[in-house]
Amino acid sequence: MPKITMRERIGLTAGAIWDVLGKKHEVSLTQLSKLIKEKPLVVQQALGWLARENKITFREAGEKVYIALAEAERR
Repeated sequence: MPKITMRERIGLTAGAIWDVLGKKHEVSLTQLSKLIKEKPLVVQQALGWLARENKITFREAGEKVYIALAEAERR
């Protein structure tokens, strides 16, 4: 099996984040890495990709950060 590039890994992780948010609606940043079984650094890079495309929103509550799909992206 050929090794995937970091760019491909980030893209696949963005897709996994999209799927989780479509099902769970809102997830904390700490939960997200566990739910998709990916390293936090890769998750953060994928979140940056999705945020740049205005696909997700962030909400802060105390020390926690929550992520959700942007309203226009919800199914």
